[in-house]
Amino acid sequence: MGSIQEAWLKIKNLTEDFVEGWGTVLIVLLVAVGSFGLGRLSVLESAKPPVSISQAPSEANPRGMNIGGLIVASRTGSAYYFPWCAGAAKILEQNQIWFASEEKARQAGYLPAKNCKGLE
Repeated sequence: MGSIQEAWLKIKNLTEDFVEGWGTVLIVLLVAVGSFGLGRLSVLESAKPPVSISQAPSEANPRGMNIGGLIVASRTGSAYYFPWCAGAAKILEQNQIWFASEEKARQAGYLPAKNCKGLE
C-alpha cells in the first residue's frame, strides 16, 4: 500500500514542478499562436471580394401562362406537364396542347410526366 502512495506522490510532485516551471510559458505560447492564427484568418477573410449581383439572369424567351388551361402537353409526345416544369419549357409553342385538368389530359391519352413533381 505504501508503494502506491509513494508513486502517486512522485507523479504529483513531478506535475506540480512542470506546471510551475513550464506551465506559464506553455500557456503564453499557446495564446500567442492562437492569436496569430486568428489574426491571419481574419486577413484572409477580408481579402475576398464581396459577392454582389448586379443583374438577375433572365430567360431567353419568357413564358407566360396560357389561359387555355393548367396542364400542357406536346402534340407529338405522350406526357403532360404543369407549365412550370422543365419538360414543358421544351415544348415548341406550335406543338402545345392545353388542358383544363389532369383528367382531360388523361382522357386525351396522355400520361403524367415522371420528372414533374405533383403529377400523379
